[in-house]
Amino acid sequence: MWAFTPRWLAAALAAWVALSLWQGRTAQWLTLLLAEGLFIILFWGAGQAATHMASAESPLARTSVGSGLWLWLALCLLASSDAIRRLISSAVWRWVLNAQIWCIPLFLLFSGELNNLSLLKEYANRQEVFDDALAQHLTILFGTLIPALLIGIPLGMWCYRHPSRQGGIFAVLNVIQTIPSVALFGLLIAPLAGLVKSFPVLGTLGIAGTGLTPALIALVLYALLPLVRGVVAGLGQVAPDVLESAHAMGMSARQCFWKIQLPLALPLLLRSLRVVAVQTVGMAVIAALIGAGGFGALVFQGLLSSALDLVLLGVVPTIALAVVVDALFALWLALLRRRAND
Repeated sequence: MWAFTPRWLAAALAAWVALSLWQGRTAQWLTLLLAEGLFIILFWGAGQAATHMASAESPLARTSVGSGLWLWLALCLLASSDAIRRLISSAVWRWVLNAQIWCIPLFLLFSGELNNLSLLKEYANRQEVFDDALAQHLTILFGTLIPALLIGIPLGMWCYRHPSRQGGIFAVLNVIQTIPSVALFGLLIAPLAGLVKSFPVLGTLGIAGTGLTPALIALVLYALLPLVRGVVAGLGQVAPDVLESAHAMGMSARQCFWKIQLPLALPLLLRSLRVVAVQTVGMAVIAALIGAGGFGALVFQGLLSSALDLVLLGVVPTIALAVVVDALFALWLALLRRRAND
């Protein structure tokens, strides 16, 4: 079977090239079926190859996934996504079709068919550590989004109502955005350590110069620029005629905000929040350098010990979490758009 694998992959690539030259919906459906089928077969084949090698050599043998497989999986996903985009106009159904691609691979994963892959063996050896890293990464994510929303939305509303003050606020936020994350984490260590030394009670609350506190402060600061810009842009897109009509109907300023401005500005605000959420998932990896934990701790432990499987055990879930977060926001926006069109 494995001797014929390169030939089958070459045949699949040739079929893709032929389908790309064939215009029409039939070609797109065939492209989608080919890409999804090959995606599933590659997953299943990797698991079968790992199982075969483990039984033929030693149960302790590890089978790592090569770069070629990662590239083929990425190619299948890109081809599927492009075909779905061309076939389906509804954003909700696009989301559904993109999500269903993962049903069988996830079934293979949870059924144990892939357990002999080195990445899954590394997970089995470090399951408790992985679970702690996942909890820490989610803590960083929500610990960043909630304060960023509580600060960014009022600040954006204030900037919208005082256009002359926007320049100074955005200048400060732009400067913060240009500071490298590692540098900002480092800049916060000394002030926080000095603050805890002056007020020891803060240490009992978990505040310290390293760890979660400086990571959350830095990530919240990075999140403010896109959030504030999203609020200002969202509120600014509401036509003045709409607000004048609302006031003429007797609506108060508060009613105008909650019933008109906020619903109209919500899509732009969600797009900004989507960027912030995905950005935070990625930057939380760097926060492990100052002891914040998360998947970054696994990545840097793997780098220091030259253990590729341990690096992937941190990298792959980080990418998966970012994709899931982005997909959830995409679904939310699609449902809002569908509701607005009904």
